[in-house]
Amino acid sequence: MSDATIAFIGLGLIGGSIARGIKREEPNTKIMAYMRTRSRLLQAKEDGIVDVILDGIGEDLRECDLIFLCTPVEYNAKYLSEIQSFLKPGAIITDVGSTKTDIHEEVSRLGMESRFVGGHPMAGSEKTGYENSTDHLLENAYYIITPTQASTEEQVSRLVRIANMIGSIPLVLNYEEHDFITAAISHLPHIVASSLVNLVGASDNEEGLMKRLAAGGFKDITRIASSSPEMWEQICMTNNQNLSVILERYIASLSQILGELKTNDKQSIYQLFETSRDYRNSFSEKVPGLIAPDYSFTVDMADEVGAISTLSVILAAKGISIKNIGINHNREHGEGTLRIAFYDKETMDNAWKQLERYHYDLISN
Repeated sequence: MSDATIAFIGLGLIGGSIARGIKREEPNTKIMAYMRTRSRLLQAKEDGIVDVILDGIGEDLRECDLIFLCTPVEYNAKYLSEIQSFLKPGAIITDVGSTKTDIHEEVSRLGMESRFVGGHPMAGSEKTGYENSTDHLLENAYYIITPTQASTEEQVSRLVRIANMIGSIPLVLNYEEHDFITAAISHLPHIVASSLVNLVGASDNEEGLMKRLAAGGFKDITRIASSSPEMWEQICMTNNQNLSVILERYIASLSQILGELKTNDKQSIYQLFETSRDYRNSFSEKVPGLIAPDYSFTVDMADEVGAISTLSVILAAKGISIKNIGINHNREHGEGTLRIAFYDKETMDNAWKQLERYHYDLISN
């Protein structure tokens, strides 16, 4: 990799983080990049991440051994035909899209199956753009690799090496299996969260009491409803068949639960919560998932003058940045009085240690 030339078409949060990870491990790798927002490319060059700023899809790409497509999913497929004529022998294209069927079908239509290996780094953030990329965003996150029928072992190994290089966990899957899995664990949850928020909004009274009282569990399970509408419209439309299957199953399960409630079937309702608890508790906490985690905890403290200011000063004195801070008016799930959110786990853990030293009563989420 040290003498490789890699191009990024799109250099946002994911593309920027991959580029940073590569430069960290192999600083001699030549990185080219193109995106519409030139100011971010200039910043990336100033940061030493990008060596060559591209004006578009053109002759410079003939130097590349690997090209990353890091634009929104529906645009990634459109770039394939433009790039095809500029591929040198042995060069391959990959992408980072969260749906794979759309681009794999376009690869097949263009006869590019021997030049493409799909990819999906399973990590993200509520923040977007190159300016929020880091060289460790993808560490310990699954990096799904989706070969075509014509992909060679060497081509797949090339992406595996990059995933390992940036600290990710590579996992090779069939692209159809990938899309069915992500429909269930990522795409459906966003629909559920958004529809639930809309349901509460439509059911609220004139005084807006539901909105006023919403906190704790409701805010936790609907946090992802704040995601980009444009991005999620594209994701749903490029994985609509798998999502329809999973959504129908979910609707059927809700109908079953409704029937059990109407017939006062206590045993079935108990099993609903028991089986979901047991399965949820079996999830690994070591590997980040598709949905950006919430790095926060609560503090149980008396409502006294200057209490929040004192806590903030303790954290600020150690250079700890707070993303958000607010009072929990609804604490029915055992939360503390004050919820504090941070930008990453390391900052959250450091804040916890500092507040423990001052004997604050801390409650993890």
